[in-house]
Amino acid sequence: MAIDVRKHKKKVLDQKPSINLVPFIDILFTIMIFLVVTSNFSADVQTDATDAAEDASGKPNVTDVSGDQEYYVVPVAGLNKVTVNGQDRSDAIAGGAVGVQAKVIDQGEIKIKPGLIEIITPPGVPPEVAVKRPEL
Repeated sequence: MAIDVRKHKKKVLDQKPSINLVPFIDILFTIMIFLVVTSNFSADVQTDATDAAEDASGKPNVTDVSGDQEYYVVPVAGLNKVTVNGQDRSDAIAGGAVGVQAKVIDQGEIKIKPGLIEIITPPGVPPEVAVKRPEL
C-alpha cells in the first residue's frame, strides 16, 4: 500500500493556524487585578485653615508653589488678544501664551476667556511691566 504524501502535504499547507486568545486575556486580567489590589493610591495631603481660605478665591498661590520667578507663562488655546487695564497688549503673545508678572498673578485680577486674557493690575504696576512676551 502506497502512502499519498501529496494529499497529506496539501492538507497540512491548507490549514490556517488558530490562536486562542482566551488564556491570554485571562492572564492579562489576573495581572491587572493583582496590580490594582497591591497598589497604594493614597496621597499625603496637608490642609489647614489658611490653605482653605486661599483656595476659596480660586487663584493659585504661585509664589509658594511654583518658585520665585518674576514672570510666569499663561497658555490659552487660540490666544489672540491680551488686555491690561483696558490697554491692548497682544504684542506680548508668543505661541498661544503670554508671560504674566508674579505680582500681577498674586495681587491683580486675571480673567481668562477662550482666545482672550483680561488683566487688571494692582496699583503701581504699569501695563508694560505686567505682561511680557515669553521666550519659547
